[in-house]
Amino acid sequence: MHYITDFASGFMNLFQTGAKTFIGWMSSIVPVVLLLLVLMNTIIAFLGEERMEKIAKASSRNVLTRYMLLPFLAAFMLGNPMSFTLGRFMPEFYKPSYYAAMAQFNHTSNGVFPHINPGELFIWMGIAQGVQKLGLNTMDLAMRYLLVGLVMNFIGGWVTDLTTAFVCKSSGVTLSKKVALSSKSAETEQA
Repeated sequence: MHYITDFASGFMNLFQTGAKTFIGWMSSIVPVVLLLLVLMNTIIAFLGEERMEKIAKASSRNVLTRYMLLPFLAAFMLGNPMSFTLGRFMPEFYKPSYYAAMAQFNHTSNGVFPHINPGELFIWMGIAQGVQKLGLNTMDLAMRYLLVGLVMNFIGGWVTDLTTAFVCKSSGVTLSKKVALSSKSAETEQA
């Protein structure tokens, strides 16, 4: 009987600890995430979808803007998983590489911008708690993670470009390297 009561007590302790963590987040990180989401939606509303499309189109022309600037803007403005939608403005050839860079950036920027990937915030919070216990500044770690992530995301996108070129060549598939805008944007540009 002792084992059963210990198990039940431990089981309930698990949920009590989870509730304490949740309440802690409600008074610390949740308001920050909420305000960052409001800021993001305000910026998108202010810029408009057509301007966002133009930014994405211009970013797709250069390897640095394609795998560093555009993923940063997409993650900051749209968060995960919506940030992947800016890939629709990429030429077909660069879509796999954009996806690779974007998938990595949604993780590496979470310490500085928690609204980007709130679903994985618990990972960052666990790491940050350990860093705080050591008496170190978590923002230093977050900035290093972000900066290393930017470089690694760029390398990941560029390597995926090389991989895509190899697969296209070996399979005889030709992917376009020109941006195909949506019909709404094409009509706007013609007017």
